[in-house]
Amino acid sequence: MNEDIEIESRDLNLWYGDVQALKNVTIAVPENKVTAVIGPSGRCKSTFIRCINRMNDLIKDCRITGELLFGGRNIYDRDADVVAIRKNIGMVFQKPNPFPMSIYDNIAYGPRVHGISGKHKLDEVMETSLMAAALWDEVEGKLDISALDLSGGQQQRLCIARTLAVKPEVILFDEPCSALDPISTAKIEDLIGELKRDYTIVIVTHNMQQAARVSDYTAFFLIGEMIELGKTKQIFENPEKKSTEDYITGRFG
Repeated sequence: MNEDIEIESRDLNLWYGDVQALKNVTIAVPENKVTAVIGPSGRCKSTFIRCINRMNDLIKDCRITGELLFGGRNIYDRDADVVAIRKNIGMVFQKPNPFPMSIYDNIAYGPRVHGISGKHKLDEVMETSLMAAALWDEVEGKLDISALDLSGGQQQRLCIARTLAVKPEVILFDEPCSALDPISTAKIEDLIGELKRDYTIVIVTHNMQQAARVSDYTAFFLIGEMIELGKTKQIFENPEKKSTEDYITGRFG
């Protein structure tokens, strides 16, 4: 992989209690590219990307070994700043989860938490974030309405804008289109293509057509193990591992 690496895991293992969910996962995620994580239904794919911004810390009896490097530093070091990690590595979830407040306050929430309070600056962040999330033209002049009044697709783009507002370096997408209609899905996919110019993106998807459309690299996970990682075209057209080929061709999954 002749790319600058943004995120790298080394022999990453994770247990929920006595159950091992990730097994010696070693993977490199290149900068300003889209890396798709595919594989059969289960907990390992989402579990892996939740390791990247330490969301699994919130789960009781979760234990992790190995390293996960961001910017060359292990984010699981004892002195790692978890708040800074989650600011720099944003996440968009499977179902839109806007806060029950206005569109404006959804976007302003993160910047306010991180010390931005001036209205002029917040207005600037809000407009820039909504434009980057391809939502500004649809909500301009309606910023005081509840975010819950937006359509599902608009809510998901609002959540993307809310993530962008704190200026992350990486965006994790966990099945971002699974609850959306085809038109909204196409908008999110187009948006991901735009965002990778400025952000490193990792997307979990069960939709292999979506992975083929939006990603530069694809990682195939099976029962907690990373089986194969390569350029998306190679993974889909000429995989090295038989289990990858069997999954891609629909023999299981």
